[in-house]
Amino acid sequence: MVRNTNGERPPRLAFVGFGEAAQAFVQGLGPAVAKVTRAFDIKTDHAQAAVRDGKWADYEVAFVTGCAVLPEALADAPVVFSTVTADQALVAAEAAAKSIGPGTLYFDCNSCSPATKRQAAAAIDVAGGRYVDTAVMAPVHPALHRTPVLLSGPHAEAGLQVLEALGMNARLVAGPVGTSSSIKMVRSVMVKGLEALTLECVLAGRRAGVDERVLASLDASFPGFDFQKRAAHMLERVMTHGVRRAAEMSEAAKYLHSLGLPSRITEATVAWQDEIGALGLTAPAGDYAARADALLEMLLAKEDAA
Repeated sequence: MVRNTNGERPPRLAFVGFGEAAQAFVQGLGPAVAKVTRAFDIKTDHAQAAVRDGKWADYEVAFVTGCAVLPEALADAPVVFSTVTADQALVAAEAAAKSIGPGTLYFDCNSCSPATKRQAAAAIDVAGGRYVDTAVMAPVHPALHRTPVLLSGPHAEAGLQVLEALGMNARLVAGPVGTSSSIKMVRSVMVKGLEALTLECVLAGRRAGVDERVLASLDASFPGFDFQKRAAHMLERVMTHGVRRAAEMSEAAKYLHSLGLPSRITEATVAWQDEIGALGLTAPAGDYAARADALLEMLLAKEDAA
């Protein structure tokens, strides 16, 4: 019999969206929990066979039960994790609300503005579910299910008990739905903005033939940051997840506007992340230079063709 960290049988889990975050959580929770987990992702019924097959393969590798439709994944699941792209979070909540049972804990792990989270919460609450504003505060690798998450809203304490029983790394943040996401959104202005800025700096340095000197100078100004290593990681993140990050930053821009503030840098980050992500490049192995060169080749070819 499958047991959780308290020695009790864990609840059936369901995932709405089964991308990087969901797969990392499931991997960390282990095969025993995965075998009582169901998942649905819109790529399951994608028009392209390769995309569909890839998602079904993801389910198989993770040992979860993949479902052809969302209601099948949510049936009898007392705990649901929503891990879709930011622009689909509200759509997912509204769709899930049609199938969840009374009392279902709905962990909205998506990087959305507080306003979007409140709309999603309203949909879940009307259906009798218990919505938990859940902010994932670090990359899901390498920590997997131990990645720090913040919980807020009226059902956060109940959610904390479930996540702690699963061995996850969750912490309460006092306040209504939107409190955790506000922390996440403001933090993302810096994190995703720094990615975009680093990308622009490295590409310019590489093109000018001064990248090594520039990064060495930055290391001298900010000891311990290791700009070459960080640049390689940031380039990979933008190349692989730029479109998803752009959706998140669109939500951050909305939040800044709701605060009566401009979002000039954030909006530029949206455009830059989206442009790079839309190239569909696989980040090559190696250091920042290899990744920068691959990007430069594609960007310059695109410029020549324009």
